[in-house]
Amino acid sequence: MKTEPIGSIPRPPSLIEAIAEFQSGVRSRAQLDNGYASALRGTIRRFEETESTIFTDGEQTKPSFATYPLSGLNNLAADGVVVPFADGHTRHLPRLTAGPFRYAVHATEFTRTARSYAQLPVKQAVISASALSLIYPSEEIPSYPRQAFLADLIDETEMDIRGALGAGADSVQIDFT
Repeated sequence: MKTEPIGSIPRPPSLIEAIAEFQSGVRSRAQLDNGYASALRGTIRRFEETESTIFTDGEQTKPSFATYPLSGLNNLAADGVVVPFADGHTRHLPRLTAGPFRYAVHATEFTRTARSYAQLPVKQAVISASALSLIYPSEEIPSYPRQAFLADLIDETEMDIRGALGAGADSVQIDFT
């Protein structure tokens, strides 16, 4: 029976350590990037060992599968929605404070990086518009109504999907936490 990977692959302890050391100032950006590259190569190698016919990047290099498009935006506040899960863990999303809404990071870069290591087709995961819609606050943002946000969000999501396909993804998986 053929299987196909979906979603995140657990990060190796060495990458978790590299991220923590980068955040605390012990490692340089170049050292962190080397850690990401090593984890990505390892993920793809393990997929090759399973004789999978398609690969994902395991989301090794994304800061978070749910919020990667938001990395670096300055119109967010930390007090957003908390999404609870049945197993007791939660996912915390930021709150949008001003418009217009644009992705800071698109999946294109993750696709290109994975394609540089993989010999077989790559499937790219992108976060769903419905998940990111939760960053708009319950009270309307002055001069940026919810409808304008949703139009911008759909445009950005489309660019994310088309960009991944344009960068060589064989297919795109839309994730919602």
